[in-house]
Amino acid sequence: MFGLRRGTVGAQFTLLYATVFLVSGALLLVLNLLLFEGGMSQTVPAGDPLVLAGPSAAQQRIQALESQLTEAQTQQSRQLLTGALVALVVMALVSLPLGRLLARRVLQPLRLITGATRRISAESLDRRLSVTGPADEVKDLADTIDELLERLEASFTAQRRFVANAAHELRTPLATMRASVDVAAAKPEPHASTVALADRVRVQLDRVDHLLDGFLVLARAEHGVPADTVPIDLKPLIGTALGERSAQIAAKRLGVTTDLPEGAVVLGSPVLLARLVSNVVDNAVTHNGDDGWITVTASVAPGETALVVETGGPVLDQGEVDRLARPFERLGTPRVGSVGLGLSIVDAVAGAHGGRLTLHARPEGGLRVTVTLPGPAGDVERA
Repeated sequence: MFGLRRGTVGAQFTLLYATVFLVSGALLLVLNLLLFEGGMSQTVPAGDPLVLAGPSAAQQRIQALESQLTEAQTQQSRQLLTGALVALVVMALVSLPLGRLLARRVLQPLRLITGATRRISAESLDRRLSVTGPADEVKDLADTIDELLERLEASFTAQRRFVANAAHELRTPLATMRASVDVAAAKPEPHASTVALADRVRVQLDRVDHLLDGFLVLARAEHGVPADTVPIDLKPLIGTALGERSAQIAAKRLGVTTDLPEGAVVLGSPVLLARLVSNVVDNAVTHNGDDGWITVTASVAPGETALVVETGGPVLDQGEVDRLARPFERLGTPRVGSVGLGLSIVDAVAGAHGGRLTLHARPEGGLRVTVTLPGPAGDVERA
């Protein structure tokens, strides 16, 4: 009723204002009735000795007038009581919308604060409520939220800077380790165990290098909307990503089907979007079984373009699939070379461009990955 939800502060304020308004009106009407009855009772008494001492005709006339006056008083009392009851009913009907109006006016600043706070996310922590007005409880609440946002912004910035710096600084010792392994393996007539150890170390170094590269891309994507946004056709990016994994596709005997219409163009950073497409395709190839299949399609809608990559496989639990967009989350046993950052990078890059990643467990088995990105006609907004 009146757009109220049960148990909300607005509903409580509405009932409070309506109750106070109704009780105050009822008390006022009761007071008027009491005053009216008191005034009517102070008329000329029927037993006045001067009146009784007169002739009998005059006495009868006076008694008749007193009877008429009493009847008139009774009728007036009934009319006043009826009017009071009607007034109470009208007040009861008016009190709820009036109470709702007062509650909405009182809670309007809180609704504005709530709406502004909801529009602030991890990528837009630089925004502030900046509520102006008297120094009351509402302004204190807004200032407290602004202070909290400032601390969160500093914390997020420090975290991203640390991840980027750590990933960058670790590349130097990794390069040194790789050079040392290559030197040891390149010696004349190296021992077989040395060559085997060097090969194993190179594999692990490649994995760590891939992990650091993922950290750098993730840190860059989480900084918000890229500055180097240009229209990019998805078709060449898909072709490049599939071509880079042609050997792995052939080894697994995967059937690949593509259906990319002309004009499948998105607006974004060339480097980040290339990594996004590469990660989606790599996820489909790496986590696919032998003799499996991959379908890559795209659909164009006003202001946005959706890239869909589907794979077959066993039936997956949707609850576990929803966790794949988190860093280091994987289904089943870890695969060699997989660090669990692929889809989390896709999610971060899509969010930075004002898009979204959707993961859906296919009822027939396998996974459907949908990445929706703004087209050239769309606006790139902060997530």
